[in-house]
Amino acid sequence: MLWVKSLHIIFMVTWFAGLFYLPRLFVYHAMCDDQPGNERFKVMERKLYYGIMTPGALLTIVFGTWLWLGYGFAGGWLHAKLALVVLLVAYHVYCGKLLLDFKHDRNRHGHVYYRWFNELPVLVLFAVVILVVVKPW
Repeated sequence: MLWVKSLHIIFMVTWFAGLFYLPRLFVYHAMCDDQPGNERFKVMERKLYYGIMTPGALLTIVFGTWLWLGYGFAGGWLHAKLALVVLLVAYHVYCGKLLLDFKHDRNRHGHVYYRWFNELPVLVLFAVVILVVVKPW
């Protein structure tokens, strides 16, 4: 099970790297005012979302489920962590919606929105790590 736990952590880090970086790309994309730059951001965002973030998310969930089934974790901390994972999945899906908006040149938010939007995964990461390590309940 240590291999499974290691893979869960590796893919979680991969997923979070994308969750941190994609909204930062949105910040710069929202500030971009030239067509070549706009097209470059579209390619970068698409490759990050579909090539790194989504596989990272899926594999994090697969190995996390495997751990849960193997160890049979229980407790309030796990329920709280799972609620935060659901929130992250919703955030991930919303990032995909924003990606499509940029792809079709219909972005409705400014760079300041994306700067604030970029902070949510940081808060969730803090909470998840504390829940997993401290197991307060």
